[in-house]
Amino acid sequence: MQFALALPRFFLSPSSSFFASSASSSISLFRRPFSAKCATSPAAMAYEHELSIATKAVSLACRLCQKVQKGLLAAETQEKSDKSPVTVADYGSQALISWALNEELPQGTFSLVAEEDSEELKQDQGASMLDRITQLVNETLALEKRIDAPFLSKEQVLLAIDRGRSEGGSVGRHWVLDPIDGTRGFVRGDQYAVALGLLDQGEVVVGVLGCPNLPTNLIGPEALVSPTESSIGCLFAARKGAGTTVKSIDGSIQPQKISVRNLEDPSLANFCESYESAHSMQNVTAEIAKILGVVSPPLRIDSQAKYGAMARGDAAIYLRFPHPGYREKIWDHAAGCIIIKDSPKSKKF
Repeated sequence: MQFALALPRFFLSPSSSFFASSASSSISLFRRPFSAKCATSPAAMAYEHELSIATKAVSLACRLCQKVQKGLLAAETQEKSDKSPVTVADYGSQALISWALNEELPQGTFSLVAEEDSEELKQDQGASMLDRITQLVNETLALEKRIDAPFLSKEQVLLAIDRGRSEGGSVGRHWVLDPIDGTRGFVRGDQYAVALGLLDQGEVVVGVLGCPNLPTNLIGPEALVSPTESSIGCLFAARKGAGTTVKSIDGSIQPQKISVRNLEDPSLANFCESYESAHSMQNVTAEIAKILGVVSPPLRIDSQAKYGAMARGDAAIYLRFPHPGYREKIWDHAAGCIIIKDSPKSKKF
């Protein structure tokens, strides 16, 4: 099944051409299909609390992921049935976010559609990995320096991971999580994102992207400094009708409003695409760029970090042409959708 989202400038899929930012499109949910629309209408204080707890939860998960990536061991990575890798950080990130949201939301209201489940961890061969995940989760919670900082047992960690098995749907509220989007980039020591979104009646109303390795300064053609001169780690946040902000994960840079690039001439644009050629047909994107007259080289980034980069103007076009048979999941795009849609256009170029 193909996936297409209308984005502020241009987003192409195999079944689409350029299309306007006001459109909405259908996303394939892994467990139950439903229409997910990015919100654009004005709202005053709507979803402010949800954005606040989402931001805190993603920040917590980013802290764990940063620690793991610095010293990732081969024993801390498994391979799923679809041959994609999963690490202790994927599980730990999901456990932390699930636990944090469940703690903050009214009892019985929390629904989470997430990528991972604990089946492999419950097997004998997963015992050591579960021990490591539990250790990392508790070490991260301890860093919160709360007097009542909890200590989660292995059983509680498994329960938190498996809260992500919600069926979702177009009725009610459902959180959507990719605990580490771009696991291959994570394992490689490159870009990845912790991506959390909230759907209300099938509409994306809150999105948070934690991008621990993304420089806080622009990395596209408008960049004023090189990435090596910039601090590292961005947290993008958006809620329905309130615009998109970015701040540094470490808190050294406070939230700032951002905007997408507003180009009238496609030849002046640059585009981003998947880093891995296995994720997108880069030969096709090269041909599209040639037809448009784009001369800038592609900005290749793993994960939904691409959405954050586009939302602040690093690139103006996102080209994605999955190989035949690839199936997009809702957690691959939900958070990034609103990060882009709620980022207003900058002045024209």
